[in-house]
Amino acid sequence: MDRESNQLQVLLVDKRGDQMVPLLHHNPIKADIVVLDGDFPSGDGDNWSSEEFDRNIVRERTGKRPLLAGELAVTVRDGVASIGDIEFTDNSSWIRSRKFRIGAKVAQGNFQGLRIREAMTQAFVVKDHRGELYKKHHPPMLGDEVWRLEKIGKDGAFHKKLTAEGVNTVQDFLKMSVVDPPKLRRILGPGMSEKMWDVTIKHAKTCVMGNKHYIFRNSNYTIFLNPICQLMKAEINGSIYPIHNLNNINRAYLENLVRLAYVNWSSLEEIEVISNEIGLLTQGDDMVDQYPNHQQIMLRTFQPNAYLEGYMPSEIQTDGSNWHISQTYLNTPIGNDNRLNILESNSDDDLTSPKSFITGG
Repeated sequence: MDRESNQLQVLLVDKRGDQMVPLLHHNPIKADIVVLDGDFPSGDGDNWSSEEFDRNIVRERTGKRPLLAGELAVTVRDGVASIGDIEFTDNSSWIRSRKFRIGAKVAQGNFQGLRIREAMTQAFVVKDHRGELYKKHHPPMLGDEVWRLEKIGKDGAFHKKLTAEGVNTVQDFLKMSVVDPPKLRRILGPGMSEKMWDVTIKHAKTCVMGNKHYIFRNSNYTIFLNPICQLMKAEINGSIYPIHNLNNINRAYLENLVRLAYVNWSSLEEIEVISNEIGLLTQGDDMVDQYPNHQQIMLRTFQPNAYLEGYMPSEIQTDGSNWHISQTYLNTPIGNDNRLNILESNSDDDLTSPKSFITGG
């Protein structure tokens, strides 16, 4: 294809005058497609011999595949032939001109009579994509393989350690960095210094999140998570809970739900949230009260007198070690004063902090 994506063609023309005049030849003529040095021809561009043309054909480097692959022989009928699929197997950086041309010549012994001069394209650079195979993505995408992150080399030690633990994508990496950062650090091991860790995390946090949310629910609760397992909103016993200014026992309960959702991630319900709905999720109580019927982002309206009684795991308590049930808490109505708020997402949040389950906490 040329720059305009038109198929390359070989034309039989008469150039003896001021213009190129198409020629119709009754018999088919076979032609070979070759690679030429970009510096050929020198001087008078139209005055070369067949021997000079042949001397400037570029062959593959030692130990390499043939430089050009594909349909390398064409048949000129009625003065025209289309070149089929051809492919370079090497770049042009290793010859002095650093450029190639594609040439066409009459196949040896195929035509007797007047000489048909060879044809060629303009010179061009050929680049390979080997660098692309190992290139880091800026920003990374959720579905990118985890080695696309800085400091994690493809098939390197960190990559192998992560994949052995099921961390295959950037999304997997970010989810674990939110839910269990100590485990992620242990997987990577002492070979990843704190400086390297900071670089990797910073790069991962630039990931494009998209507009998908994930719902984890049972008969008593529904929680909404973003693609990296940060809590966006919760509904407990029929009341909508944006997630802000949590006390310790609220946070412990919701973090337990997030951990459970993380373990069961493949079974979560996936939804798409349009941009203005994402905005509502970050504005706090006023926006939620203002739009109580946005069914895409909330399952039910508020029930101010709902109770959490009976929904708290028996091991929950505030000190993080010897937890017990707080009866005062369990029997307190959830009113406007102690309702949970939706957290504002902050790009500078530390994804490794214990509060990062609950975005912006």
